[in-house]
Order: sequence, then structure tokens, then C-alpha cells
Amino acid sequence: MKRDIFKAIADPTRRAILMMLAKESLNLNAVTENFKISRPAISKHIKILMECGLVEVEQLGRERFCKAQPDKLDEILEWISEYKVLSNEQSHILENMLE
Repeated sequence: MKRDIFKAIADPTRRAILMMLAKESLNLNAVTENFKISRPAISKHIKILMECGLVEVEQLGRERFCKAQPDKLDEILEWISEYKVLSNEQSHILENMLE
């Protein structure tokens, strides 16, 4: 099941996790140390990010390392670009009407 990427990044904790993982690959314990929530809660956030393709988890020995997949954010960038184009077009129409 693929989750909605927009819902995934709507949560501030998941956005913070993504920012951390964009800088470096971290194991779950290292991610958890940066938050005041439990490791199972962090694991749930990581799972949601994985289901969207925003995070990849690799098992190395006994540790699970998380790595951001920033290319998956292209879907959001495309939506923003389309929205900006529509917004600009509407602004020009409004300007023309006011003139």
C-alpha cells in the first residue's frame, strides 16, 4: 500500500526526521535520541515514510539504518510548480480585469 506523500509530510515529526536523514544515514536509536517520543513511535513514523518511498531502511548486522530518498519529493515539487503556474495565471487575469 502506498501512502499519500502529502499526508506523510504533514506531520512535523516526520518532516524533522526527513531533515535529519537528508544530512546523514542514521540508525533508529540515533533518530529516537532527537525526539521526546518512544522508539516504537519513531518506528511508526519511519514506516509511514518508507511506505511513501521517502525513506529507505537497510539492515546492517543488528542495526537498521534509515536513509532519506529526496528524489521522491519531486512529486511535491511538481504539484507546487503547477499550483504556482495556476496562481500566476489567475493573478494576471485579475490584474487585467482591474485595469
